[in-house]
Amino acid sequence: MTDIVDRETRSRMMSGIRGKDTKPELVVRRFLHSQGFRFRLHRKDLPGRPDIVLPRYKVAIFVNGCFWHGHQDCNLFKLPSSNTSFWQDKISKNRLRDRAKWDELQQIGWSVVVVWECAVAKKHRLSPDALTSVLVGAIRNPAPLTHIRS
Repeated sequence: MTDIVDRETRSRMMSGIRGKDTKPELVVRRFLHSQGFRFRLHRKDLPGRPDIVLPRYKVAIFVNGCFWHGHQDCNLFKLPSSNTSFWQDKISKNRLRDRAKWDELQQIGWSVVVVWECAVAKKHRLSPDALTSVLVGAIRNPAPLTHIRS
C-alpha cells in the first residue's frame, strides 16, 4: 500500500516530530520538580542520552513514545497499515537499541526507569497519586529496570 500523502509532505510532517522536550517529557519533568527532585537533561556522556538524569540517585529516566518504541499491548501503539515492513524494521531497531542502552547503563551502576507516554498522556494517564507512588518509589528504591505505564 502506498502513502496517502506525497513524499515532500510526509518529509515535512516527519521533520516536525521532536526528539527532546516532548509533551510527555515535560509532564514528567514538571512532576519531578514539584516533588523536590533536581535533575539534568539529556546527558551526552551516558549511554542512550537519557531524557532525565538524577545523578544523586544514579537513576536515568527515559520518556518513551508508545508508537516510536513499539509499546506492546498499548492503546497508543498501532503499526501503520502502509509501508508496514519499513515500520516493523524501524520499531524493531528502536527496541533493540533501547535494550542495549539500558543494559549499558545498568552495567555502569545506573538504574533505568522507562516512563511510557501512555502513563502521562491525557486520555490514558495514571492518577497523580499512582504516578507519585510508582515514580518516587522507582527513584528512591531503584530496581535495575522499571517500566511505568498506564
